[in-house]
Amino acid sequence: MKNLNFILIVFVLCNNLNGFTQVNSDVCIYGNSSASIIAAIQLKKTGKNVVIVNPDKHLGGMTIEGLGSSDINNHKDFKNDKVIGGLTLDFYKKIAAYYGIVNFDSSRIDPKTWRFEPHVAEKIFSEWVQEYNIPVYAETKLIQDFNAVHKNGNKIISFKTENGKEFFASIYIDCSYEGDLLFYSGISTVIGRESNKQYGETKNGIRTENHYRNFDVSVDPYILSGNPKSGLIHTIQNEELGEAGEVDSRIQAFCFRACLTKDSTNKITFKKPKNYNRDWYEIYIRYINAGGKLYTPYVTIPNNKTDLGAWHDLSHNLYGMNHHYPSDTYKQRDSIYNYHLDFTQGLFYFLANDTAVPDKIKSEWSKWGTTKDEFTDNNGWPRMIYIRDGRRMISDYVITEWNTRKDTVININDAVGIAYWPPDVHHVRRIVKDGKVYNEGFVFGGDNWKPFQISYKSLVPKKSECSNILSPTCLSATHIAYGAIRLEWTFMVLAQSVAIAADLCIDNNMIVQDLPYNILKDELKVNRQIIFP
Repeated sequence: MKNLNFILIVFVLCNNLNGFTQVNSDVCIYGNSSASIIAAIQLKKTGKNVVIVNPDKHLGGMTIEGLGSSDINNHKDFKNDKVIGGLTLDFYKKIAAYYGIVNFDSSRIDPKTWRFEPHVAEKIFSEWVQEYNIPVYAETKLIQDFNAVHKNGNKIISFKTENGKEFFASIYIDCSYEGDLLFYSGISTVIGRESNKQYGETKNGIRTENHYRNFDVSVDPYILSGNPKSGLIHTIQNEELGEAGEVDSRIQAFCFRACLTKDSTNKITFKKPKNYNRDWYEIYIRYINAGGKLYTPYVTIPNNKTDLGAWHDLSHNLYGMNHHYPSDTYKQRDSIYNYHLDFTQGLFYFLANDTAVPDKIKSEWSKWGTTKDEFTDNNGWPRMIYIRDGRRMISDYVITEWNTRKDTVININDAVGIAYWPPDVHHVRRIVKDGKVYNEGFVFGGDNWKPFQISYKSLVPKKSECSNILSPTCLSATHIAYGAIRLEWTFMVLAQSVAIAADLCIDNNMIVQDLPYNILKDELKVNRQIIFP
């Protein structure tokens, strides 16, 4: 131990000479998500010194960037609020109180109880962070280089950021959607879809037969109808379909969770964007002419606003336009964000104004616009795109489709939370099949799924790779299983659990893999976490 301390002292002195400002804490949380805030609050409640390193300007992830409908109690076939406890439940109670819901318990069955406007979530998070006096280093990005993360054996000592800071801690938590800290710490990760045969699954890999959210009408994909040599119209990729169930590196589509309103006192009318290209929307014209029914906005969150998601056969979900995002440079990620922004702004303008759009659809879209009181520093548009997929850790325990199925029994002896959502992964690409447009990759629901316990082992890496990092957002799960976990409230629940684990590891001088579950379980119960469905 004395030799290690000497090494650390020398290491710190050398890095100060190299111009990096040292930041010390018990626990360092990296990433912009709601999980970052929940984990930090839990650690502050136990007296730990914690910092949040946020690569972005605003903190709160998709919870403050338009995803206000929560996916809680919003399906008639099941109600999933009963597995939400601890600080996550406290957050939603704060939401309800803001909107004047005084008796939360009697109102919790109503999905509206759990819904909110983006600026309200940001306000509550901001006040919470201030209440617990949590230092947040905003616009502080990890240097995307393996040399940026310094380790002694399998232990992270520090990591460096692009703005000249170096963060030292006993334990690290990666609460990002992308999994950057995990990756640059040398931890095994995966991007995309596993083959079905790798884990004996049935819903993973390439989907050669896919009827869910696919086109009910025939749409010609070629620039000159019927002529493959003329090339493909925009949003369609020139790719072979491939073999059913085979592995690939594609990820599910991203989109904006657009906050729109028809309220004339709060509406910003859709305008033609600077980079408007009408040719991008040829597929929408062909879809309309083939008899397809386009989507329209509708109120889903308080004060006459919408959390306009995209999961339709044709919407602002851009299938196949993001596959390299998790492994891209920050500049390349910004380019993908800007393309999605240009496309979506142009699409909404097109739907509200173009003569090719039926009057009924155009009349409805023209009533809507972005809002004056949301995302005020970005002209009413979310500052973050909906990152449905990033890197996933590969640990000693991988959650698979079999965990989600109700026709199987898998005993979990170290549960830290519950996923209560069906496997839900959006299409990954739009290609040509049998001469027509084909969306490939969507899996949602079905009859053979159930709520399932999440193993602590899926939140920590292999011991040989790293002994002092955890992740509630990029946990060890297959593409299909992750689709049942990737909800904001699930991430928040898991964030509190990993924070409790981090606290116990520090107090007991243990590495994260060696924490006895009986100790962790007791603290989960004390902190009102729900670990049994």
